[in-house]
Amino acid sequence: MPDPQSEPQASVQLPRELIDRVAPAFVRFLHIEAAGGAVLMLFTIAALVLSNSPWSDAFLGIWEKRIEFRIDEIEFGRSLRGWINDGLMTLFFFLVALELKREITLGEMRNPRMAALSVAAALGGMLAPAALYLAIQWGQPGQHGWGIVMATDTAFVIACLALLGTRIPHSLRVFMLFLAIVDDIGAILVVAIGYSHHLDWRMLALAALFIGVLRILASIGIRSLPIYVFVGVATWFAIDASGLHATVTGVILGLMTPARRWVSDSRLYSILNQVIAHPANSQGSGDTRDRKTLQTAETAARESLSPVERLEMTLHPWVNFCIMPIFALANAGLDLSWWNAGQPVAVAVFLGFTVGKPTGILLFSWLALRTGLAVRPPDLNWRAMAGGSLLAGIGFTMALFIASLALDGALMESAKIGIFMASLFSAAAGLALLFQMPRQPASQLK
Repeated sequence: MPDPQSEPQASVQLPRELIDRVAPAFVRFLHIEAAGGAVLMLFTIAALVLSNSPWSDAFLGIWEKRIEFRIDEIEFGRSLRGWINDGLMTLFFFLVALELKREITLGEMRNPRMAALSVAAALGGMLAPAALYLAIQWGQPGQHGWGIVMATDTAFVIACLALLGTRIPHSLRVFMLFLAIVDDIGAILVVAIGYSHHLDWRMLALAALFIGVLRILASIGIRSLPIYVFVGVATWFAIDASGLHATVTGVILGLMTPARRWVSDSRLYSILNQVIAHPANSQGSGDTRDRKTLQTAETAARESLSPVERLEMTLHPWVNFCIMPIFALANAGLDLSWWNAGQPVAVAVFLGFTVGKPTGILLFSWLALRTGLAVRPPDLNWRAMAGGSLLAGIGFTMALFIASLALDGALMESAKIGIFMASLFSAAAGLALLFQMPRQPASQLK
């Protein structure tokens, strides 16, 4: 057998593919998120064009088709749009929770005071616009839509930052990414608290039982993904039947996912050192020592990444290139008559995003720094944060999601117009401010 030390370096490595050049998880996330933002924009434009075309009735009617089935005495029925908003969006929130847990436990936000800056900014970016919206809509029919202006669209914000290239420091990307993730978690809590129905405590108890089963499975070392998927789906149905919004399931399960890997680097290398090549004259695939060793090595290689990392890498492309575009296609259609643009709800939504959002982010960031709760990276200046806070006014996806829960009829159409106008204005204003920044030195872009 040839001496492994004499083999060329390339022969002892896995073949490199194009995707392998984008190895770090954070860089991979930004690239997928930016490309996903472009796809999301295309599907949004498609929804707007189709909903204002001669085929608008047929297009809009597709999403209202009712799909239902029954489990024992419990009936689960909703429109196709409802299944997309409640079912597919659960995977979106699951991914958001995974990203949050990875950043806190494995990523750049392990420093509590560094993370505190984004958390404080996110809180300000939720509370200030909601307060401004309520001040405008108090006692009005659209008052219940206060949650619309609280969320930030991660995909669009990251796509805008990607357009800026070397003009912005890496720390701004990290700050905005974590802010948007915390924003999304806050939005789903708003949905759970403000837009859920009458609670069925029996179903809540059943959901808690399923969650307990998941915890037990993890504690005794069960690693079969299909088992977790089955129990997770059962949890979704129980929470849906309880009256809580079903997408809460995604956040709960995402935060429960282990962030610690099962196989350490040292153990992985020890196992890989035991791998031996199959003899040249080997026949078939019998239960040989070689095969068992290779199977052990395969498992060890897979488990050298934590469940959080593996699930995030698997789901991220599906969510950004499939689920979110479908959501946009189902929800972004509206009649561009612009009659609703001057309605009170549209004005409240627009001001909440364009005035309340940046004001809250900058004010709470300043307070966190002033009180010593947070620290600011040296290359993250206030001008960069101001530009990022304007971009945070792009609330598109989550804003549409909450609008569909909070309002209906003409009020929802008016809110949609406000969301579109606010997103366009926020993107233009944020990009205009950040484009004036000088290009960053290469050392600050890593």
